[in-house]
Amino acid sequence: MILIADSGSTKTNWCLLNTITGDHTLVQTAGINPYYQDEAAILSTLEKEYDTPLRNFKSLHFYGAGCANPEASSIVEKALTQFFNSPKIEVASDLMGAAHALCGHGEGIACILGTGSNSCHYNGHTIVHNVSPLGFILGDEGSGAALGKKLLSDVLKNQLPEALTKTFFDKYAITPAEVLDSIYRKPFPNRFAAQFTQFVSEHIKEPAIAKIVTEAFSEFFSRNVMQYRSATSLPVHFTGSIAWHFKEQLTEAAKRFNLKVGHISKDPMPGLIQYYSK
Repeated sequence: MILIADSGSTKTNWCLLNTITGDHTLVQTAGINPYYQDEAAILSTLEKEYDTPLRNFKSLHFYGAGCANPEASSIVEKALTQFFNSPKIEVASDLMGAAHALCGHGEGIACILGTGSNSCHYNGHTIVHNVSPLGFILGDEGSGAALGKKLLSDVLKNQLPEALTKTFFDKYAITPAEVLDSIYRKPFPNRFAAQFTQFVSEHIKEPAIAKIVTEAFSEFFSRNVMQYRSATSLPVHFTGSIAWHFKEQLTEAAKRFNLKVGHISKDPMPGLIQYYSK
């Protein structure tokens, strides 16, 4: 029996996997991110929310946001070591988790399109090239945060049809001042912006909204994926809620760059289960 975890700032999905039979059990806790939590806080989360009694595993594989550098990943590893009993504990970035889930043991381009965005060239064993996503302010092209930010900008700058703008304010009952306060003064502006992708999805048939999505994906490809030398000769895979809900627009945008779209999954866990079952 092994334990796999896919973690973001909001939630962590855990999978207890029997690698022989393929039988598995899913557990969910609050998110774990070493940029926002120290070792004690992570341990406290596990003690309160990980309510499955089984804690002995042959190996534990944790993929998480904020775990790209050794210093941050060691915080998570220490907490996991205290809580679980496993002779082998591996902590890696959520991007590595996406690569394992999407590419398996083959070469490809792995992309995350959720609240934020990221991508890499994976050679079947390790990440050989990663274009830094740069986060909400300078990057995260094609992400939920980017889509929401552009929608909010178009609403406040009167770039959408009047009726559509009215529909937006009727739906969310929010003032321009509250939007600006949430973006510039409150914590997690990326999450705030990303919540409006629901409106984008509901009105995707509107040309002005469709334009927001196609331009965002085109920016993601031109500023990220196309920097990988083998991008046009390798399958380009995607995971994340934005990739999943806007896969039609994503596929169309990829064609314009002569990219071959591979797998598109809502989250990495099914792919990780397959990866470790083999």
